[in-house]
Amino acid sequence: MDCVFKAGETDRGRALFEEIKARGFVPDTRSYSILIHGLIKAGFARETQKLFHAMKEQGCVLDTLAYNTVIDGFCKSGNVNKAYQLFEEMKVKGHPPTVVTYGSVIDGLAKIDRLDEAYMLFEEAKSKGVELNVVVYSSLVDGFGKVGRIDEAYLIMEELMQKGLTPNVYTWNCLLDALVKAEEINEALVCFNSMKDLKCTPNAVTYSIIINGLCRVRKFNKAFVFWQEMQKQGLQPNVITYTTMICGLARAGNVLEAHRLFERFKKTGATPDSACYNTMIEGLSVSNRAMEAYSLFEDTRLQGCNIYPNTCIVLMDSLHKAECLEQAAIVGAVLKETAKAQHASRSM
Repeated sequence: MDCVFKAGETDRGRALFEEIKARGFVPDTRSYSILIHGLIKAGFARETQKLFHAMKEQGCVLDTLAYNTVIDGFCKSGNVNKAYQLFEEMKVKGHPPTVVTYGSVIDGLAKIDRLDEAYMLFEEAKSKGVELNVVVYSSLVDGFGKVGRIDEAYLIMEELMQKGLTPNVYTWNCLLDALVKAEEINEALVCFNSMKDLKCTPNAVTYSIIINGLCRVRKFNKAFVFWQEMQKQGLQPNVITYTTMICGLARAGNVLEAHRLFERFKKTGATPDSACYNTMIEGLSVSNRAMEAYSLFEDTRLQGCNIYPNTCIVLMDSLHKAECLEQAAIVGAVLKETAKAQHASRSM
């Protein structure tokens, strides 16, 4: 059964477990641990609670491996209180928590912003001589970073390196994301360079974070430099990065490049959102490319995206200048419909 789950065959693993019971055998602690671990890896952590109760009912005695597996399952399914309860129970039962146990609970607490508790456990683990790994440090960097406690995230990062551990790309991305959200883009760029100096290769997420950060502070040209570097590395942008870069280029007046990216974005099979469509329509309109803007306007409606009133006004102005009166009238009608709908919703 262990080999089946390791091969990623979750349904077959479940079936084997059920077959064990159907043949009259009682699954032991190891069988349950394998099943729970396999389900967690496959994204079914929420089944942990049901299986844990089944283990208890069948009189299974939890060993360290079983405790670690069940605690991880409860943390990943959001039931951190139960995980913490089991964490304390395993100590009472004579099973000292390992780095895996501490890692699961610290990560679970950090993800629900109980960072002071997470940090206390972090200190407890060190005081007991548990050798903490990069995964545990990364959980705290991520947790402190997400709530804007950047100084503490930095301290954790520094301690990690002082211990002789090497931050991985996920650790760096957590710190970069925190800096970008705090609009500390210059510091983020310093970290980006430090990351490369330490031979940690940026991935698509890294570049996306930096590009999004530069666009947030309206450094669109600099963002485009990173976009080009990302392409040279053979990394694929995600939907958010495409949208951010397209909107940034359009607002910076580089409508031609924005439109080129927009068309490439659509070819990926993704659907641009309303903000992306509206920005492109406005960009083309002010660049005197009225009919291209109108074509996008029609496409936007077909996709079911909202047309912003200001976009309609800018497009109508462009169409009038280009003497495309029929199209301008259609846009005007849509503007009236939008205004009526907004008035009706406000009156409710």
